[in-house]
Formats: sequence, C-alpha cells, structure tokens
Amino acid sequence: MARKLAYLGPAGTYTEEAAARHDPRANLVPYPTFQHVCQAVESGEVDEAVVPIENSLYGSVADILDFLIAAEMSRIRGEVLLPIEHCLMVAPGTAMGAIKTVLSHPQSLGQCRGYLAKHLPYAEQAPTVSNAAAAVEVMAGRAGAAAIGPKRAAALYGLSVLAESIQDSRNNITRFVVLGPEDHPRTGRDKTSFCYDVKDEPGALFKTLRPIAERRINLTKIESRPHGERLGRYIFLLDVDGHRTDPDVAAALEELRKMTAMLKVLGSYPRAEIPG
Repeated sequence: MARKLAYLGPAGTYTEEAAARHDPRANLVPYPTFQHVCQAVESGEVDEAVVPIENSLYGSVADILDFLIAAEMSRIRGEVLLPIEHCLMVAPGTAMGAIKTVLSHPQSLGQCRGYLAKHLPYAEQAPTVSNAAAAVEVMAGRAGAAAIGPKRAAALYGLSVLAESIQDSRNNITRFVVLGPEDHPRTGRDKTSFCYDVKDEPGALFKTLRPIAERRINLTKIESRPHGERLGRYIFLLDVDGHRTDPDVAAALEELRKMTAMLKVLGSYPRAEIPG
C-alpha cells in the first residue's frame, strides 16, 4: 500500500512538487495550512509530511522551525532541494495595468520583491496560505488580482501567465524537509539537525561550538529562535554533516548535553545535492 504523504494544498503548490519528487508512488494528501500538515504527521494521520524549511533568498520558515522545536513525535528523515521559478498569473484577458492586488504565500512575495517594486509598485501585496490558494482566488473572480506561483498552478486553474521567472535571483532554491515518526538510518552521506538552549552565562554559545570544531565536524547552518520564556533568551538550531550515530557526531552531542539546558536531535537524514 502506498504511503500517505501530507503536503500544503491545494494542488499546484511547490510543496506538492517537492512531495512528488520525494516519493512519486506516495498517496499525496493536501492540507490547508502548514499547521495542519505538521499536525497530520505528529498525530500519525499520515506516514510522512513534506514542508519547506528555508529559501535561498528569503531565509527560514519560522513556523516550521518552531514546530520542530516543540514536536514530540516528528523527526526530520529527508530533504528535497527544489529550484523555484515564479510566474505572475492573472485571469484571462487581464492586463498588467489592471492589476491592483498581488496574492501569494508570504515567502513567494518576499522572493519577488524586486520585480514587484519595479513593475507593480502601487499594487497591494496580499499574503495567502499557499501559492495555489492565491491562484484559486484569482480564478474565482477577484477583480484586479494577480497571483504569484508555479506555472503548473496556472495550467491547473486556467490562468494566463503574464511574466515568468520573476524571482529576484535565478539561484532561487527552497529546501524542504521530510517529517516522519523517526529519522533515517545512516547512509554515509548524512546531515544531522539539532537544537539547544544555552545556559545564561558569558561565552555560553562559543563554548557549545567547541565540541563540534574540535572534532572537525562541518557546521553547515546555525540560527536562533526566541525561547518564548523571556526576552533575550534563544534556542539555537544547527545543521552539521554526519549522522547522529557517527562516533564523532555522537560524542559531540553527548558533550553538548552536559553543557546546555536542553538539547534535542531533530533528525539525521541523507544529504541532498544542490541542483546544478
């Protein structure tokens, strides 16, 4: 039986494309928001879920990071790197000069800031829960509206494409992660994501990086999210090369546990190659 794989719907989102690339044989199940997608895998309603975690132009998806920090059952077990090419879509017969509102997911609007400032400087930018939802709303008859999203969404919902490749850089890539009840077995070409809450003392963050550096583990990403307990306290999220069961990575994580107030391994998984 095909696995049930949750994604942000409706059909025509980049998340659907990433999910199909991850498992072409899966039964793709759309959900209306990322919160619903994440909850579906957390509750066991689906086998896996695919969600975007960061974009090369617009940065991290904060809601996904916060979910991973708090999740009890979900772990990262894979990643998909998807080149993103945005199109400006309108109802048939709508001219550029008639556009008063541009609808899309906030990440997509952010990735097209330069184009919108140059070509539609007076148009309102209206965020939607997904690119495909924006296309549906435009096709439903919202006057003077355009949507930003993949060309496939235009084909699915009968829209005309006024402009292609409107993102601010051609090197626009979104990294999606695959969530499941457990992470991936070691492959030899892996990454590990984890987070921790440093103790409130001078040099605390610097000290936590030493176990990684001393073992010559490649740190590929570090960022922070507010702890939520009080202003000025943060949770740090890191990606490193290697699997949590690799001797050096395991030793570094064990040393970090003794140095931090909280440490959580978000998952180990095969490392995806950046599209050429």
